[in-house]
Amino acid sequence: MTDVEPLVTPWVVARVSGPSMTPTVRSGDRLLVRRVPPGDPVRAGAVVLARFPARPELLVVKRVHRAVPGGHWVEGDNPFVTDDSRAFGPAVVVGRVVGRVWPRPGRLPGRPG
Repeated sequence: MTDVEPLVTPWVVARVSGPSMTPTVRSGDRLLVRRVPPGDPVRAGAVVLARFPARPELLVVKRVHRAVPGGHWVEGDNPFVTDDSRAFGPAVVVGRVVGRVWPRPGRLPGRPG
């Protein structure tokens, strides 16, 4: 499918950097992420850890909008920041965010209205 490498371990804690998922996730938040095996379905609305084949060094936390050829269309919840599929095209989902572990432990809210 792509040359993007999956996560090595089944679980990882990701630290958020930047405002692209505000207000759902803020810079500095720590998120618990479970690896998604290649080819596993990811539902629209899920918050995920993903890579862009066009920018393989960039690992991002975004929300899935839909499946597209080559991966998934992902966008941040902050409409003013476009470091997502609008700039880099389809992304390969490598992990699904299960919840926030710090500073406000718990499940993430749904899409902002």
